[in-house]
Amino acid sequence: MPLIERHHRALFVLLFAVFTIFGMSMTIIGATLPVILADFKWNYLIAGFVLGAGAVAYFVATFVGGYLVQHWGAKPTLLFGLVLDVIGLSFFATTPDPLTNILLSALIGIGQGAIEITINWSTLRIDSKNSGRPMNLMHGAFAIGAILGPMAVGALIQSGLGWTIVFRGMAGIFVLLTVVMVFTPLALAAHKMGDDAPAPERLSKHPAYWLSFFALLVYVGVELGVSNWVAEYFVAVFAYSPAASALLVSLFWAGLLAGRFGVPLLYTGTRQDAVLIGFSAMAAVAIILLTLLGYTASQPLTIEIGRVLVFFAGLGCSIYYPAVITLLGKCFPHAQSQAIGFAATGGGIGAFVFPFLMSALSQSWGIRAGFATYAVFAVVMTLCAIGLAVSVAKANRR
Repeated sequence: MPLIERHHRALFVLLFAVFTIFGMSMTIIGATLPVILADFKWNYLIAGFVLGAGAVAYFVATFVGGYLVQHWGAKPTLLFGLVLDVIGLSFFATTPDPLTNILLSALIGIGQGAIEITINWSTLRIDSKNSGRPMNLMHGAFAIGAILGPMAVGALIQSGLGWTIVFRGMAGIFVLLTVVMVFTPLALAAHKMGDDAPAPERLSKHPAYWLSFFALLVYVGVELGVSNWVAEYFVAVFAYSPAASALLVSLFWAGLLAGRFGVPLLYTGTRQDAVLIGFSAMAAVAIILLTLLGYTASQPLTIEIGRVLVFFAGLGCSIYYPAVITLLGKCFPHAQSQAIGFAATGGGIGAFVFPFLMSALSQSWGIRAGFATYAVFAVVMTLCAIGLAVSVAKANRR
């Protein structure tokens, strides 16, 4: 079975490019935060409002986006998101005024939410066999962008050209993608509502609807938590050098990228539920062992084992999001846009809430306690995956 059917390959490549740039747009504000604070004389509270505005707008837009795709169609919704991101990125950080940047961050977040929902829905429609392989591959594009974004910021800062260029450059790339999308057919029909189709208002009565929401809420919290704190964890616990610890973030994302490309290329089966549970358990075990390792004596061998565990934590997290979306699409074939919109909202809330939660825990109880909390939530993430797999299997047997 081909990974992508021939008549969908050009569209898939374009969506892959959009999702790569989308991934970059999700990381560049955080990557430029130190220089923003220094140049604009912001305090942490102002920075928190700017970042929080984007996060809140994003998870609201993911929920609303599910209904926009249903009523507007995929192409208008995607173009809507692209245009908003072009406007937001064109003017973000052109002035140090906090309110202006809060509003622009919210505009970028709305655009990002519309883009994510449309691409997830479109990839489900491209994957007519419900194999999950195109979705895994598509989310590899996000990982590529998440790695390239901070690298581009670092290169611009070192070159002396000015860090704000990265936002204008991103806006320019989005303009090009918008023009290409205008002239690209996006004729992906949704399943038609028939007599046997569940009414949209009954979605909330299905366990999979809620399980997917909580699964992505916890998953995004764990993924971002480990990614954001692993460098500090190694410095504080293992006396690792700050310069070397920065590479651990890349190591985590390298594991995630390896899974998102490796699974669709090497696994040709259709048991996305089994793959989801297996990889989620791998992530949970890796994070648990990494937490326990923090309570042992710091030795060179301990650090090497920790590095391996960081990679496997990323590998275990790799297919969670795309697999959940794929299972959700299979469970709700007549209401895919609304279902994935609601699930993605859970992920957006996790991205907003968890940084505050984990910062408070680490501040009060120490970095080891903070990482132990990630281990607990990684177990919860796996339990959600098991519940979702069982729920979807029961629904498909009816």
